[in-house]
Amino acid sequence: MIRKGILLAGGTGSRLWPITRAISKQLLPLYNKPMVYYPLSVLMSAGIQDVLVINTPDEQALFKTLLGDGSQWGMRLVYAVQPRPEGIAQAIVIAADFLAGEGCCLILGDNVFYGEGLQGQLQRAEALPNGATVFAYRVAEPRAYGVVTFDASGPAVDIEEKPAHPKSNFAVTGLYFYDCGATKIVQTIQPSARGELEITTLNQRYLHDGTLHVEVLGRGSAWMDTGTPDDLLGAANFIHAIEHRQGLMVGCPEEWALRNGWINHDQLRSSADKLGKTTYSAYLRTLADEAHE
Repeated sequence: MIRKGILLAGGTGSRLWPITRAISKQLLPLYNKPMVYYPLSVLMSAGIQDVLVINTPDEQALFKTLLGDGSQWGMRLVYAVQPRPEGIAQAIVIAADFLAGEGCCLILGDNVFYGEGLQGQLQRAEALPNGATVFAYRVAEPRAYGVVTFDASGPAVDIEEKPAHPKSNFAVTGLYFYDCGATKIVQTIQPSARGELEITTLNQRYLHDGTLHVEVLGRGSAWMDTGTPDDLLGAANFIHAIEHRQGLMVGCPEEWALRNGWINHDQLRSSADKLGKTTYSAYLRTLADEAHE
């Protein structure tokens, strides 16, 4: 059972320069919320209350101002610094003391997930007693991602990092579940030619051991990497369309805290009052009223 989460919100955001020259991309607005709310809500939907937020030295104070210690959501948030961006797998090295020998769910702070069946897939991954689980999503241009290939009967047989000639259209998303062995495995990984601890190398180790599980996000799901201006705009437009059509928010931590029973309607209303007269606070008050009925 996975009880700890790592939210990686480091990096330079260089693909978004000059937008991110002075601020982390995970603090940018994605429609009506800070971007970091979306991956945080994914961890919450998996039932994870204990989360390490990893960010850059210059921006940690900003994340703490925004997220606090998590108690307003019934969570525990702690923080660590990534001095230099040296690969996604570096997050597990940084988190070694926080994990204390336990497994984890690692999510990238600029990834957005959406789909009715997603929570069930997260719960399956969280409940696996050993091994690792990655989430795959079909994309039109897989060369920019880690690519997973399946055999005819379904299981994954190969993972490649940014292949020039992809063997499939299934990209590995920025959401990973690992058992307690991940910390030791990462310690044996050598940096790649670009000087990074590659997450694909870690996933390949589990694949070769026969303990890598792949959850495929289906056609009713969406995964968005918000690393470029076009991606950022596309994700914001997607969230805007969904929320206006349904009247329900995507990536709202307070709503997940209420759903999970981590806070009650009075605590939710208190959070709403602190946000003034905004559409976000109005939504929270509506949730609180519905929970009180």
